[in-house]
Amino acid sequence: MPHAQCPMPTTIFPMRLSQSQLNLLETCPRKFQHTYLEQLGAPATPEQQEKLAWGSRFHQVMQQRELGLPVKSLVLQYPQIREWVTALDKAAPEIFSPAAETADPAADPAAAPTDKSFRQAEHWRTLHFQDYTFAAVYDLLIADETSAAILDWKTYPRPQSRKWVAQNWQTRLYPFVLTETSNYLPETISMTYWFVESKGEPNEPESLMFAYDEGQHQKTKEDLTRLLSGLTDWLDRYQKDIEPFPQVSLAAGKCTGCQFAIRCQRDRSLIESTAHAEQLSDLATIEEVIV
Repeated sequence: MPHAQCPMPTTIFPMRLSQSQLNLLETCPRKFQHTYLEQLGAPATPEQQEKLAWGSRFHQVMQQRELGLPVKSLVLQYPQIREWVTALDKAAPEIFSPAAETADPAADPAAAPTDKSFRQAEHWRTLHFQDYTFAAVYDLLIADETSAAILDWKTYPRPQSRKWVAQNWQTRLYPFVLTETSNYLPETISMTYWFVESKGEPNEPESLMFAYDEGQHQKTKEDLTRLLSGLTDWLDRYQKDIEPFPQVSLAAGKCTGCQFAIRCQRDRSLIESTAHAEQLSDLATIEEVIV
């Protein structure tokens, strides 16, 4: 049946996808539709905006520092960032080696790795795959002729579940894109997250490093192909006004607290009131028994 309750997108769907969009698409295709096709997402809360601002400032400091630009005014203005940078320096001094001063920011390790080390903050890579374009932005890429390390800064504490981080599409997509757009073998690529906000005192950054290999690469390619095949089909049916994107199963427990729960008729109170009304309706149709 036509999905009259869902407005058609006013613009053509951009075929550029990010890791966050992949995560949302895999979590709930209908939420992906509401968020990216219909642009119905709620504005960020003040708390969310503040966290985003801190993350943006920290990334700016790390990028300027890698480029050799002054950061003193920024770190003096924000003592928390100065604390994060100082703690990260202490925890991983090998990351901030003198090699950063001699690296050529215009170089590209994709064509053919050389005997010179390569470092670049906010390194962009794009990959065309299955009629879609993927954009990966590495907070810091360090590479030489034999290996490449992707580093990513996070301004929140390290998650307790390593498995959850490993399954996140950022962990899967970033090494995949680098493998597909360079001469590096999967086994020579790694990805490390640095979580600069510590749960305890004193502030001690924690890291999670993920090695990569050919098996992971092929699995990512298979999962990506499957997910994009579904997206292409759902998008085609949606644009033809045949049906909306599919919903996640209620059993998955993803609908609780979702901003689109009412719109998707998945709000618990709405479901309970509807079920109660149906019960009353059933009772009203029962014929009276005359004794």
